[in-house]
Amino acid sequence: MTHPLTASIVLPEWWEDVVPDDLIARTSEAQMAFAIDLAERNVAEQTGGPFGAAVFAEDGQLIAAGVNLVVASSMAIAHAEMVAFAMAGCAIGHHDIASVGRSSLVATTEPCAMCLGAVGWSGVTSLVCGGRDEDARAVGFDEGPKPTEWVSDLENAGIRVETDVLRDRAAEVLVRYAEAGGLIYNGRAALGDSPNA
Repeated sequence: MTHPLTASIVLPEWWEDVVPDDLIARTSEAQMAFAIDLAERNVAEQTGGPFGAAVFAEDGQLIAAGVNLVVASSMAIAHAEMVAFAMAGCAIGHHDIASVGRSSLVATTEPCAMCLGAVGWSGVTSLVCGGRDEDARAVGFDEGPKPTEWVSDLENAGIRVETDVLRDRAAEVLVRYAEAGGLIYNGRAALGDSPNA
């Protein structure tokens, strides 16, 4: 097996049709509606999983967004939040999103264990969540081991957390994806070790 020299995350072809460069969404609900729209489009186009995320500046300007591209990219790390963080870094030219001021990560579902860790390292000062961890688990996704006090842990680190924003709509995307036979991809599934393999 040849060792690759690069790895790239490429957004779906439909992206430019639905993500304007000048988007401003000033409320958590408007920002979440945008992220859910992305998740719904990702599912409808069969370009990835039922998750969307976006990074917004304090004034509501969209910095960058992402959708789940795990299967399409062959990258276990290509969760919507991770894609949004990667695209935000490229957009601002810096690894620390705080370099452009206060910002929010808006995620259609509470972050999994991996994405939760990235929230603290990203530089965002706010996390807005739609669906709950239990909504993702209910359709078969393994969200990994997270501290039970993750909300207060983030808040103690200076990251404000808002949950259940448009939760019903966000959870419905997960259900529709599963009911349509969308691939429920969890680590270790190929070995038969995943609880949902």
